[in-house]
Amino acid sequence: MDIYIKPMKKMQAIQRKLIYLEDVAEIFAPTEYMERLRHLPILRIPSDAERSYLVSVLDLVKEITTVFPKATISAMGETDVLIEYHPKQPSQSRLWLFGRILFVSAVLFCGAATTIMCFHSDTQIPLIFQKYYEIFYGKTEELPIVLTIPYSVGLAVGILVFFNHFSKIALSQDPTPIEVEMTTYENETITSTIEQLSRKKRDQS
Repeated sequence: MDIYIKPMKKMQAIQRKLIYLEDVAEIFAPTEYMERLRHLPILRIPSDAERSYLVSVLDLVKEITTVFPKATISAMGETDVLIEYHPKQPSQSRLWLFGRILFVSAVLFCGAATTIMCFHSDTQIPLIFQKYYEIFYGKTEELPIVLTIPYSVGLAVGILVFFNHFSKIALSQDPTPIEVEMTTYENETITSTIEQLSRKKRDQS
């Protein structure tokens, strides 16, 4: 009998101490064995503390072979599964969430504004606009509004187009640069946590 499993990288267990195979992996096997495989216990959370646990693909294979010793198991995908246990549903005040969003937005706005001003100062954008105005209009203007206003509008539009989303409007279904960075950060965090748990597991064995 052939059994195929595809472990996922991370799962959350909320108010559940018994983790089954279907919770941590996709399964493909003969139909008559699927129900038993899906409800095969993989991990029992030992305490009520909120913490992370590590289950390797070898642990999954070991549990499957105890029930189906003659099965041929093929594993693809992740080699370790990070299980985050929460004794209760995480809750967050809407006021606290709004405050955090407002604070982060303010920091990002000030940082972006400072960066843009430093860039303009380094590249001498005002002087360039003065030279352009002198070339096209034949006279000197310290603050050529005919150039600075379209430039400012174009800068704002360019930022919105680059980040792809404005409110609920999306120019395409591609992930935005922020979403890409958040996904990269999440993957690196999960990988780092898995490595730490693997190291602890090796030290304890």
